Amino acid sequence: MSKKILIIGGVAGGASAAARARRLDETAEIIILERGPHISFANCGLPYHISGEIELREALLLQTPESFKKRFNVDVRVQNEVLAINKEEKFIHIQNTLTNEKYTETYDVLILSPGASPFIPPISGINNHLTHSLRNIPDMDAIMASIEQNKPLHATVCGGGFIGLEMAEALRHHKIDVTLVELAPQVMAPVDIEIANMLHDELEAHHVELKLGKALKEVALCEETDRTLSLTLNDGTQFQTELLIIAVGVKPETSLAMKAGLEIGELGGIRVDESMRTSDPSIFAVGDAIETLDFVTGQAMLAPLAGPANRQGRLAANVIFGTTESYKKTQGTAICKVFGLAVASTGLNEKTLMRKGMAYEKVYVHAASHAGYYPGAHPVTLKLLFNPYTGAILGAQAVGKEGIDKRIDIISVAQRAGLSVFDLQDLELCYAPPFGSARDVVNQAGLVASNVMKGDEFIFHTESLNCLSEQQILLDVRTEAEVDKMGMIPGAINIPVDELRSNLFKLDQSKDIFVYCQVGVRGHVAARLLTNLGYTVKNMTGGFKTWKLVTR
Repeated sequence: MSKKILIIGGVAGGASAAARARRLDETAEIIILERGPHISFANCGLPYHISGEIELREALLLQTPESFKKRFNVDVRVQNEVLAINKEEKFIHIQNTLTNEKYTETYDVLILSPGASPFIPPISGINNHLTHSLRNIPDMDAIMASIEQNKPLHATVCGGGFIGLEMAEALRHHKIDVTLVELAPQVMAPVDIEIANMLHDELEAHHVELKLGKALKEVALCEETDRTLSLTLNDGTQFQTELLIIAVGVKPETSLAMKAGLEIGELGGIRVDESMRTSDPSIFAVGDAIETLDFVTGQAMLAPLAGPANRQGRLAANVIFGTTESYKKTQGTAICKVFGLAVASTGLNEKTLMRKGMAYEKVYVHAASHAGYYPGAHPVTLKLLFNPYTGAILGAQAVGKEGIDKRIDIISVAQRAGLSVFDLQDLELCYAPPFGSARDVVNQAGLVASNVMKGDEFIFHTESLNCLSEQQILLDVRTEAEVDKMGMIPGAINIPVDELRSNLFKLDQSKDIFVYCQVGVRGHVAARLLTNLGYTVKNMTGGFKTWKLVTR
């Protein structure tokens, strides 16, 4: 007997589940119910159409109800909102939002893929025609219409996550002055402050005014004109803007699940098992609305990302048709373009590791995207976090102009495969001067971390500079020209690494030597030299460049 499958939500997870279900069974009755006017649209591409980088609006429509019907024989009903689920009798209440007709549909299996909705903070005056969020194509159309009709000279983006950063750039493409307001001390929460500081520099270089550590407190529509808003921040700052984008985050869309009595997790998402089943065995849930398990900790997490949603939709369909499968947890691997930079991460960041009380060590590598002697090489900054006892990879972050996706993808795969930092040094990666280096950035990170694990090098971090004593010497081994140009860390003495052997008399062997160079490589050379001569030495991982990023 063929199954009747109802799917609520027709974007990433829902569309993937429907297509996979049809490929597994030609006789099943499959219905997608989508309350919006579109299915399977590229929601990650919305800011890039606003900017004009994606010229054609139609390029965002990956499937239409008609094309989905023709290819997969799936009954797609857009602008049909599900009002309630009766899980005891296995039917749902639906309203056609165009005709207001209400009707019901029974099901054998129900898949929830309602996604996440933008979080709109309860701020006085925020409901006005100049304030927008960005979740779907109608939202995109409304923002573009506001830009076209009102021709704003200034816009404010509230929130420094993926959408906030992408919208700041999109608005600058229209030559609109932009102020970005972010409650945290940094943008891009998945990375740590020293990585985010490179983004702060890039944003300011492109004339985005940053107000970090600030929150929007009040919005007022100016009485003289309906095209200007007066904004008040929590520190009392006031300024005017002509377009306000709210991008402070998203929350799982769980209203239907809650009304149906399905179990909700501690983080507010729908609780599912490893096969995507909810607390009701006939109801599955996938995508942004669910809580999944973090790959590193095994604890619940929210991951509003397209990749996991697509995998979960496919898995749910497999399980419905008899396959025994389990979801392999979520690493949170993600990347974002910020003007000329790319920033990416996988696994846990240092902030999270500290909050959870997990043991970790970290190393930094600053290297070139490809062989430095081949034209066009750009700096890559990579931060690797690992277990100091086992070498297990806990997370990584990278930022630069090119090759960022490649490096984080490699480390993400290594982490999922259970490789350690020792394995990173031995990875055999593509090399030709236009594409990489004989010793890739990832290999270098593995080598540095392995040296630390084996005790071949003792490292210290910029935080240690706050508590140096008279029994410790801070040694800068860069050239005099570098020191004259860039300065030194306060309290350091300068002996260039190539002059170190002839200046050993300047170093008291009874004291600990804390050495640094520009990025860590010459510091390692100096540390090995001094260690072999009987000095007690630590090298600052990432060198002066990391110190500058941390203390920006």
